[in-house]
Amino acid sequence: MNKTLLPIALASALLASGCSFIPQLDRPALPVADQFPAAASQTAGQVAAADIPWQQFFTDPRLQQVIQLALDNNRDLRVAMLNIEKAQAQYQIQRASQFPELAAAAGGQRARSQLTGQYGNSFTAGLTMPSWEIDFWGRISSLKEQALAQYLATEEGRKAAQISLISNVANTWLNLQADEELMSISRRTLGTREQSIKLTKLRLDAGVTSELDFRQAQSLTESARATLAQQTRQRELDANALTQLVGQTLPAELLSGMQGKKLADLPPLADVPAGLPSDLLLRRPDVRQAEQSMIAANASIGAARAAFFPNISLTASAGFANPEISDLFSSGSKYFSIAPSLYLPIFNAGRNRANLQVAEANQKIAVAQYEQAIQAAFRETSDALVSRQTLQEQLQAQARQLEAEQVRYKLSDLRYTNGVASYLDLLDAQRSLFALEQSVVQVRLQQLQNQVNLYKVLGGGWTEPAAGSNAAAANSATTVQ
Repeated sequence: MNKTLLPIALASALLASGCSFIPQLDRPALPVADQFPAAASQTAGQVAAADIPWQQFFTDPRLQQVIQLALDNNRDLRVAMLNIEKAQAQYQIQRASQFPELAAAAGGQRARSQLTGQYGNSFTAGLTMPSWEIDFWGRISSLKEQALAQYLATEEGRKAAQISLISNVANTWLNLQADEELMSISRRTLGTREQSIKLTKLRLDAGVTSELDFRQAQSLTESARATLAQQTRQRELDANALTQLVGQTLPAELLSGMQGKKLADLPPLADVPAGLPSDLLLRRPDVRQAEQSMIAANASIGAARAAFFPNISLTASAGFANPEISDLFSSGSKYFSIAPSLYLPIFNAGRNRANLQVAEANQKIAVAQYEQAIQAAFRETSDALVSRQTLQEQLQAQARQLEAEQVRYKLSDLRYTNGVASYLDLLDAQRSLFALEQSVVQVRLQQLQNQVNLYKVLGGGWTEPAAGSNAAAANSATTVQ
C-alpha cells in the first residue's frame, strides 16, 4: 500500500517545479494631486479619519444606539457579510483543485469472455485517484490567486457597505431632528399668525383696517399651515427611511427624545482633520476593493496563458482484485496502477487566444476602474472640504441675518401697532423671518451632514487594528461579527 504514495510524491515534485504566467502587476501612479485643494497643512499628531472609530466620532448616545441597531439588523449589511462567506467558500473550492482527490472504491463485474465463451467474475476494492491535473504551468494556482483576490475584494466591499450604512443612518437621524425643529418653528409661526388674523378681523369689524389686510393675514396663516403639513409628511417619510436602515422598529424613547430639541443642541461631532495627503484615500475600502479586483483580473491572465501549454494529468489506483470475492483481500490480490496523460491543444479555432485577449482586456478595464475609484474618492473628499469652509461661513452670516430680521419684525410690529407703518410692512417682516428661520435650520443640517460625509469619504466608520496603535482596541468594537 505504500506504493499509493508514489503518485502523490511524484506529482508534488512536479508541482514544486511548476511556474507561473501571471504578469507582474505595476500599480498605476495616483491620477490625482498630492494634496486636496481645500486642505490645510497637516498638523503633527492629528489622527486620520480612518483611525477614528464611529463611537468616538458620533458622540450622541442616542445616535450611537441607533447605529448599533443598524449594524446588528440591517439586511444590506447582512447580505454583504453572507457574500464574504460565499467568496471564501469559492476560494476554498478553487484551492482544493491543487490537491489530488482520493476516494475509496469497490466494484464487481460479471462478463462473458470473447475467447472462451464462459462467464467470469471480477471484484475490486481499494483507493483511487481520479484524473488530477498537475499544475506544472500554474493554471490552477493562477485561478486560486484570482479567487483569493475576489474574496478580499468582497471583504473590502463589506467594509464599504458598513461605512455607507453608518453615514446613511447618521444623516437620516439628522434629517429627523431637523424635521422636528422645522415643525416647531412652523407651529410657533402658525400660532402667531392665527392670533394676528383674529386681531385683524377685530380691526376689520371696527373699521380700523381694510379687508385687504385681513386677506393678506389669512393668506400667510394658511401658508404656514400648509408648510407645517408638508414638514409633518417629510418627518414621517424620514422616520420610515430610518426604520428601514435600522432593520427594525425604532424604540419609542429614541424618537420622543427628539421633540423640543434643535440641531444646535445635539452633542457635537468629533473634528475630522482636513490636511490629509491624498494617498490616504488608498485606505478607503472601495478603493482597496477596486485594487483587489485589479489583482484578480491580472491573475486570470496567468490562467489564460497556461492554457497554451500541455495539460499533464495523473490517474492512479491501488487495492485488491480477484475473481473470487472470498479471496479479495488475500496477499496475492494486490494491484497498483498509475496512468499519466498529456494533452496539448493544437487547433481549437482560436479559443485560447480569444480567452487570453478577454483576460488582458479585463485587466485593463480593472486598472481603469481602479484609477476611476481613486479619482472619485479624491473628488468626493475635495467637495466635502470645500463645503466645510463655505457652509461655516454661510451659517455664521445667516445667523447674523436672523438676528437682524428678528429685530426688524419687532420694530415693524411696534410701528404697525402705533399706526406709523402699514400692515404690508409687518407681513413682509413676518414672511422674511419665517423663511430665514427655516433656512438657518437647513444650512445647519447641511453643515452637520457634510461633517458626516467628510468622515465617510476619508474612510471613517471602519478601522483596522494596527500593531502598537491606540486605536486597535477601539477598532475591535466596530467590527460586526
